[in-house]
Amino acid sequence: MPARQQLPELVCPAGSLPALKAAVDNGADTVYFGLKNDTNARNFAGLNFDDHTARVGIRYARDRGRQVLLAINTYAQGGDTALWRRAVDQAADLGVDAVILADIGLLDYASRRHPGLRLHLSVQGSATSHEAIRLMHEQFGIRRAVLPRVLTLEQVRQVIAHSPVEIEVFGFGSLCVMAEGRCLLSSYATGESPNGHGVCSPAKFVEWRNTPDGLDARLAGILIDRYDHDQPAGYPTLCKGRFDVQGDTYYALEEPTSLNVLAVLPQLLAIGVSAIKVEGRQRSPAYVAQVTRALRQALDAAGRDGERYRPSPEWQQALSRVAEGCQQTLGAYDRPWK
Repeated sequence: MPARQQLPELVCPAGSLPALKAAVDNGADTVYFGLKNDTNARNFAGLNFDDHTARVGIRYARDRGRQVLLAINTYAQGGDTALWRRAVDQAADLGVDAVILADIGLLDYASRRHPGLRLHLSVQGSATSHEAIRLMHEQFGIRRAVLPRVLTLEQVRQVIAHSPVEIEVFGFGSLCVMAEGRCLLSSYATGESPNGHGVCSPAKFVEWRNTPDGLDARLAGILIDRYDHDQPAGYPTLCKGRFDVQGDTYYALEEPTSLNVLAVLPQLLAIGVSAIKVEGRQRSPAYVAQVTRALRQALDAAGRDGERYRPSPEWQQALSRVAEGCQQTLGAYDRPWK
């Protein structure tokens, strides 16, 4: 019998304490969370952690042998960096296993102020080459980099082969047509940058209008989509809206779909990926439980079965039920046209 492969960490989202517990209970190796402020790229009302719930969540995970990461993954605002620095200090005080940072100034601050704090380079840092990752390692001592979702499997392999740190990739969740959240569309419409204010579509700009033609979804007054009265309505983001283009109405920029790597798990294991990440801190505990459980089973099977591994229809169905638009893709990992 072939030796069992070393499995990547399964890193799962926690937008709330119930979601954190759902991730831990369903097989996550590591959970990541954010604070209730603009340092968090998923700064939705009613979600995220204050100091008390963070400590409760960390204790829950640690008691079960799991790791906890804190995402401080927006960019500090010029002339007002205190909030972001306090968040780094809070991460050190909480004793998280690592902090996920994008801002170079914060990486510098964290590495000097808290030299014992493990640093991960966020996907928001947009490091797509081993040279960029090596620079972050040499300058700030990062121990892991999360790759943007724009690289093929071969490109990921090349990065891993030449990088001095662990490499984490995304395995399931929403995709973005922009450079990992640096959305000019949202900031143009609302005046608030997703990287500075934590969400693509801030709730204060979202409006739903019942009309004779259906339910209109608007962002800052801009009509993004219209749903039939009996049709499920998604949260409005500009890139995934339907627009009238020369008389045709369709998803002009991007269709709602979710990345799903079940089909290429053996390849990800073979090239030495250190961690596989699930997107979705804005999603429900039920979503977290369902995705974590499916990926846990798939990862264990890929490690156990090697070349005989095949994704189970049951796993695919579970992920399809929570995928955006009920559609799934391998994204940039698979480019047959190249």
